[in-house]
Amino acid sequence: MNEVLGLLERLVAFDTRNPPRAIHVGRDGGGIFAFFLEALGPAFTPRLVDLGDGCLSLLLTRGAPTLLFNVHIDTVPADPGWARDPLALHVEHDRVVGLGACDIKGAAACLIEAARLSTGDVALLFTSDEEAGSSRCVRAFLGAPHGFTRVVVAEPTRCQAVVEHRGIATATGTFRGVGGHASAPRALVDSAVHEAVRWSARALAFAEEQEQESYQGLSGIRFNLGVIQGGTKANMIASTTELRYGVRPRPDQRPLDLLAAIGALAPRPERVTWTPGFVAPPLASPTGAGEDLARELGLPLGAPVDFWTEAALFSEAGLPTLVYGPGDIAQAHTAGEWVSLADLAAAFAVYQRILGGR
Repeated sequence: MNEVLGLLERLVAFDTRNPPRAIHVGRDGGGIFAFFLEALGPAFTPRLVDLGDGCLSLLLTRGAPTLLFNVHIDTVPADPGWARDPLALHVEHDRVVGLGACDIKGAAACLIEAARLSTGDVALLFTSDEEAGSSRCVRAFLGAPHGFTRVVVAEPTRCQAVVEHRGIATATGTFRGVGGHASAPRALVDSAVHEAVRWSARALAFAEEQEQESYQGLSGIRFNLGVIQGGTKANMIASTTELRYGVRPRPDQRPLDLLAAIGALAPRPERVTWTPGFVAPPLASPTGAGEDLARELGLPLGAPVDFWTEAALFSEAGLPTLVYGPGDIAQAHTAGEWVSLADLAAAFAVYQRILGGR
């Protein structure tokens, strides 16, 4: 594990917070993709794709692999609650603390060391825009010929194979009103803020009702009002209000259908325009392809999870896909983010076995 921890220390030190999305620039003046090339050496063939706006991907292959491992290397911004430098790895008893240690640089360190200790065919796809909510890198990768037949996405699953998870969708609503003096009785009806609030109440009630519905242990739709902005001051009727929300459908639901149902809750639909944002399907395994891949790789099967991963995009493209990696999603995106040493050791052993390590 000393080698894995050494790699993880280097990876955490690279500032890959997204935003600001300056992914190619590292703390030491180099870059994280250059570090991957250095760590894996000339035996691996690189293919770097820069889509602009901080969206970069690096495919490293050795031999003629058909199984692809995918890891995103961007992290969320550091939570204000961090008590120490988030880019400096710190070992505390049975855990390793650092920004991205759980989500998901710990998995990256395990995979790199497992690949270095193996001699067989290996394919590692590192991407930089998962936390941006765009997934341009993976979508572009899937839009070009690649030759892979199976995929493992290395997100934190507590070292269990996850083959189903929620989808994700965001939308922005622009509510329109009729401006004027707030002393007018029509303020109750004409305010765009009031209209947005009325829709919000209906949407929250709808989300509460959805808690009665479940799929494989996942209940409800995980609805969240993110931002409401509008109006000028208390004595002016608001003529416009913008609202952004997110929703995470169950694996048995279609994200666009759910957006349509929620948008239709507006008391007066003619006064709101909805614009979908990031929309991506759930990871589902109706044919059992994910379970088959887990059995093939000898991985314990876990339950469906609430969070979304880019595994859904690979699966949507027809590739048997599962999610497997060290760490617990509860530790991701938090101040003091950590991954347990036990999980790192378990994941490293599995990756090494799959890659045929010596």
